[in-house]
Amino acid sequence: MAMHKNPSSTSMSGLDIAGSFFAPIQQAAPPSPTKRHIKISIVGAGNVGMAIAQTLLTQDLADELALVDALPDKLRGEMLDLQHAAAFLPRTKIVASTDYSVTTASDLCIVTAGARQISGESRLNLLQRNVSLFKKIIPPLVQYSPDAILMIVSNPVDVLTYIAWKLSGFPSNRVIGSGTNLDSSRFRFLIADHLDVNAQDVQAYIIGEHGDSSVALWSSISVGGVPILSFLEKRQIAYEKETLVKIHKEVINCAYEVIQLKGYTSWAVGYSVANLAWSILRDQRRIHPVSVLAKGFHDIDDGEVFLSLPAQLGRGGVLGVINVPISDEEADHLRRSAKTILEVQEQLGV
Repeated sequence: MAMHKNPSSTSMSGLDIAGSFFAPIQQAAPPSPTKRHIKISIVGAGNVGMAIAQTLLTQDLADELALVDALPDKLRGEMLDLQHAAAFLPRTKIVASTDYSVTTASDLCIVTAGARQISGESRLNLLQRNVSLFKKIIPPLVQYSPDAILMIVSNPVDVLTYIAWKLSGFPSNRVIGSGTNLDSSRFRFLIADHLDVNAQDVQAYIIGEHGDSSVALWSSISVGGVPILSFLEKRQIAYEKETLVKIHKEVINCAYEVIQLKGYTSWAVGYSVANLAWSILRDQRRIHPVSVLAKGFHDIDDGEVFLSLPAQLGRGGVLGVINVPISDEEADHLRRSAKTILEVQEQLGV
């Protein structure tokens, strides 16, 4: 099904209205070729994929948005629903197809598709099915957009980002997992709520695996530029480590609570991924904790593994990883996080 050839799907599509409606001015030059056409493709039109699409559209980031999904009716419905909002949004061409050729010449390809867990199915079996799915997704994306940046959102994001990197043959800077960017946002919110300050004034990172073995970098947290833990120690203000552990556990449980209440998470993921897309495509060079090739950082040398580290993002993808100071305990937890992911990769035989 290739619905992208007729994106408007209106009864007037056979008429060349634009050619007769607008008269050219005299001595005009053709449009400048220097304006960059930005195209984003999203694979997976489920709750997460559509939340990302909706958020991207409101941010006026892309000139063209392409949607790909295996379910043609749902895909066409989502495309039309977004197109019908055109009068309320910045101008963006929206196309959709089950055929990956619709993604041709994308600047950024976002993958949200993933196999659903069957009742009683083991985590390893689910992962193996996701690997099989990625073998059908990544190669055509690479074929049609060889210069694109791949962003993986599907879970487990760290392992699947590694799989995508291997399948794509891309340099590591052009394959990024959404990682703990959202976890870190939740972390900042909880700290801000605890201290009664604005979350934008809190600098705090969750790194490592996007999951239960993630690492909270308490040693580098600052509020308004003031390092919190050292401030408390200098003022001899007592704090309980259990309080810190409790806040980190809340971060981990946030997603589970949302899933329990509404069945899935979508909006926060949409804003998180759109935030990453903006930093990349607008070459903002901002620091985000995202899943990157972590070998060589913080003595992670046992194998090739993707996990979240504070990375600078720009038009080239990952421009570098910030060498944030971490405590010995945090470094130990990070290496254990890496070991957990490596063990899963070994079980998969990848």
